[in-house]
Amino acid sequence: MTFREINSKMVEATVAPGQRLFSQRGAMLACRGDVSFTPNIQGGRGGLMSMIGRRVAGEATPLMTVEGSGTVFFGHGGHHVHVITLSGDTLYVEADRLLAFEGTLRQGTMFLGAQGGVMGLVRGQATGQGLFTTTLQGHGSVAVMAHGGVFEVPVTPQRPVHVDPQAYVAHHGELRNRLSTALGWRDMVGRGSGEAFQLELSGNGTVYVQASEEKL
Repeated sequence: MTFREINSKMVEATVAPGQRLFSQRGAMLACRGDVSFTPNIQGGRGGLMSMIGRRVAGEATPLMTVEGSGTVFFGHGGHHVHVITLSGDTLYVEADRLLAFEGTLRQGTMFLGAQGGVMGLVRGQATGQGLFTTTLQGHGSVAVMAHGGVFEVPVTPQRPVHVDPQAYVAHHGELRNRLSTALGWRDMVGRGSGEAFQLELSGNGTVYVQASEEKL
């Protein structure tokens, strides 16, 4: 695995010749060796459409391409960092929670309405979360950010999981998401998440939840 957790707020990444990493701009804390950082306007391995998706999603700055030979220490804003390893599956992660990922992973952008239907649209408007989620697919590791740490919640066909949309970080597996409401429409006026809206994930997989509702 390329990433190694140094502490709860920093990861160490090994950069080798012929390989590359992608990171959020401003995520590099320190590095050693012959390592270069260049803006990537093509959106990683996802190409032009991935870049367009990030623009529409409100991600104004490009990713940084990290290449060379050496070691890089990543962190951002004092947020907690959690490493997720993929083995051919797809990770769905909020773009603003993505710290860094290996270049072996293919990046894309999924419109939340594709899984959540009309309620997927409501989720973005009512909770302040974006309408688009970044997808990373393949074999490799990903470092994500969160407030107060991350805990993994298993989802099984017999036990769906309900998550506050603002506490949602990422998920992978054969999961379907649907925004549900715990209150009547009149009661939800002025309430963005928590007791008003719940993101229901059903199927078989894992959802990653941060220990705070605070937005990054």
